[in-house]
Amino acid sequence: MSAQIGHLTDADAETRLAPWARLATPIARTEYEARIEQARALLREHGSDALLITAGASLRYFCGVAWGASERLVALLITPAGEPIAICPGFEVATLQHVLAIPAQLRLWEEHENPYTLVAAAMTERGARSLALDPAAPFFAYAGLRGVLGTGAIVDAQAIVDGCRARKSPAELALMQQACDMTLQVHRLAAGIVYEGITTTQLKYFIDRAHRRLGADNGSTFCIVQFGEATAHPHGIPGEQRLGENELVLIDTGCSVQGYNSDITRTYIYGRPSAEHARIWELERAAQAAAFAAVRPGVSGEAVDATARSVLAGSGLGPDYRLPGMPHRTGHGCGLSVHEAPYVVRGNTTPLAQGNCCSNEPMIVVPGKFGVRLEDHFHVTEDGAAWFTPPSPAIDQPFAD
Repeated sequence: MSAQIGHLTDADAETRLAPWARLATPIARTEYEARIEQARALLREHGSDALLITAGASLRYFCGVAWGASERLVALLITPAGEPIAICPGFEVATLQHVLAIPAQLRLWEEHENPYTLVAAAMTERGARSLALDPAAPFFAYAGLRGVLGTGAIVDAQAIVDGCRARKSPAELALMQQACDMTLQVHRLAAGIVYEGITTTQLKYFIDRAHRRLGADNGSTFCIVQFGEATAHPHGIPGEQRLGENELVLIDTGCSVQGYNSDITRTYIYGRPSAEHARIWELERAAQAAAFAAVRPGVSGEAVDATARSVLAGSGLGPDYRLPGMPHRTGHGCGLSVHEAPYVVRGNTTPLAQGNCCSNEPMIVVPGKFGVRLEDHFHVTEDGAAWFTPPSPAIDQPFAD
């Protein structure tokens, strides 16, 4: 057995679960204000008069409000001039004021009132005719706005929102680095406590508790644990599994730190790998390395995806999404959402830019047998890319140190 796999008792792991000491600095008010100014510049560039951001990750991005979406409208209206306008139910105003990270005018509505009329009235005050709507807004919000503004007045704000959120600042990178470092430590401990007969449920419970103990926002943001043949299913299968000798272990998990996410996958052998295990694992490692080497500003996500696929095709896998081979894209953006722009996939011709953060996970599936996914994240630098976490060096050595 590897020195990194199955070498810890539960008590040993517990001693290594202390609150994280190297804490990243929270996003400053000046950065939130700069984001508002960038949104205004993009509004002008795209020819819209106002931007409405509804509850969700983008609301947190622009004003620090971590508010879950519901049927009650909570939103931020940004216009080219004047303070942003925060709209929320009257009974929630004290809570909203407590979490707002920027100065904003407040517009409140009572339970029997139509909140979308507040948006229309605010737009009229600011001389705004067209509204760029948060692409993550629920349809009922679009329908409510359409009822007071008309269909022609509403456009998609995807380009504006992605134009702001896709390029991370140094402060955002530091928060993501902390989240990645914490999740990698959880992976190390999870690998250390595996033994023959352990269940997927036991590992999921440990991983969530470990994230909480280290200081993640809410334990594990997600957690996939698969053994043996189940690893051939990218996002797992229902039911509990028990680990057997000489089976692959695939764990995909992450956490968030002040809203910023990690997302790391490790696949390794418990016992001795077969020749096929070893061959496919090495191909996965090579595809991940090739994708990373292809990253630099100006290169498209499509081109990086094609680079990873060419490694597999050169060894007789695929092509395209055919199996045995890679069933999904090479990667996705990450930040305040686990999946966000830019996507490393065919059809995305948008050039990568400095500050973009993406996963690199060109999974290989051998149907009915097993799958291997190695997932680490990178951020685009001035002349290439930098890893948040060092990739796995070997099938029986999931961690570089």
